[in-house]
Amino acid sequence: MSLTNWRRMEAVLSVAFALCLLVTSGVHGDSLTVLQSPEFVSFQKGDWSISGEKIPDLVALTMGFSIQEDLSWPGLKAGPLFQRPRANVLVVVRGVDSLDLPQSVASYPLENPVPFTLDTVAETVHSLFAEDTPVVLQLAPSEERLYMLGKANAVFEDLPVTLQQIRARLSQDGSVLASLPLNTLSRKAEADLLFLSEVQVLHDITALLQRHRHLAKDHSPDLYSLELSGLEELNRLYGKDSPQYHDATAILSSVLQKFGEDVYGLYGNSAVVEVVTVKTFEAPLTRKSRSILESKQISNPGSPYNLAYKYNFQYAVVFNIVLWLMIALALAVIVTAYNLWNMDPGYDSIIYRMTNQKIRMD
Repeated sequence: MSLTNWRRMEAVLSVAFALCLLVTSGVHGDSLTVLQSPEFVSFQKGDWSISGEKIPDLVALTMGFSIQEDLSWPGLKAGPLFQRPRANVLVVVRGVDSLDLPQSVASYPLENPVPFTLDTVAETVHSLFAEDTPVVLQLAPSEERLYMLGKANAVFEDLPVTLQQIRARLSQDGSVLASLPLNTLSRKAEADLLFLSEVQVLHDITALLQRHRHLAKDHSPDLYSLELSGLEELNRLYGKDSPQYHDATAILSSVLQKFGEDVYGLYGNSAVVEVVTVKTFEAPLTRKSRSILESKQISNPGSPYNLAYKYNFQYAVVFNIVLWLMIALALAVIVTAYNLWNMDPGYDSIIYRMTNQKIRMD
């Protein structure tokens, strides 16, 4: 082979290798998939990436709430002011970069997948609709973490939370074990049971919503946040190329597709259902420092960690009301005192005007 042909072949191989890397990087990666969305919440199809720390802001915008900083992301168009979805359901799946969800509204790549929570959105919902007591449910079965507010306390109080409760639920009537094609998944392995328990939780949530349909008909929006890590444990135990992992991925894809359709229908086609798939969460980059003037006094007596008081978003409004009211009152007092000081008693005062100036002598 001549030197020219060898160089041509080397160039072709290098280009092919680069294309393979490009295709691989485009297909595999963390993603945000919108399963269901009403017509007035319009997601645009495109390859616009969104940062993981902006997911709470995106959820707040889909529910019609304002955020602290503008979200310069073209994937979501501005909707009508007087129309909001009845619910927002966010499912975070750890241990997989993408799922086969063909019946979806749109899908976007996710960059900077740092851990996030919907606590700020939950506080906004609870503060704006405190009288209506909306449903606020945040659940992570693997960590046995459950947070409920409003009507969720009464409806989801029987929802199994701990792994022991969920495993007991799998042995009862109506469990998902009777309807799912387990294939290579075992009913005795710990990692397999964790994955199946998360699938059971999704099934029980839709069952409770079907039993309490009045929750989807009130005027207050509901918020659901679920974190699933069963696939992460299967990947750690069996590997990504194992048949157990492939079977679990196929099961979860079909279950999430049906879960989104059921929730969307229960809320009268007025719910946003998103799925975030993350291979692994990245630790946020933080810079920790201590001051030599650090005081040991606790600014918040209710917290043993020297934390500041919780910031209230209405602080600026209350501050301006009090400030300008005090300025107006101070000006009113100054003007009144000035007028009284320069008043002519014999001419202006009604008191002296009604008094007889001459003393009668008998």
